[in-house]
Amino acid sequence: MSESELVYSTEVGRIKTVPTPPEKAKGDGIVRIQRQVSGRKGSAVCVISGLDLTESELKSLATELKKRCACGGAIKNHCIEIQGDKRPLIKQLLEQKGFQVKFIGG
Repeated sequence: MSESELVYSTEVGRIKTVPTPPEKAKGDGIVRIQRQVSGRKGSAVCVISGLDLTESELKSLATELKKRCACGGAIKNHCIEIQGDKRPLIKQLLEQKGFQVKFIGG
């Protein structure tokens, strides 16, 4: 929107509707599991990204993964973080749910 477009007037009120934020981008259908250590004081964390799920579905999947892996975790920036290096177990669990999974990074 350019600076010269009229959006609101005191005489008429709102002239244009404010654009809504775009929906989250669709991924390529591949779930990626990455092991991260840097910035975490040497503790390994598995970051699961590329999940095309709603917020509630993401929370329930994270809860299930944390229970099955017997560890803690969190959801940050639409990614699931699972404490510890549990990549093979996470991959097996996600593939049983029908996801296509790849390991990325070291």
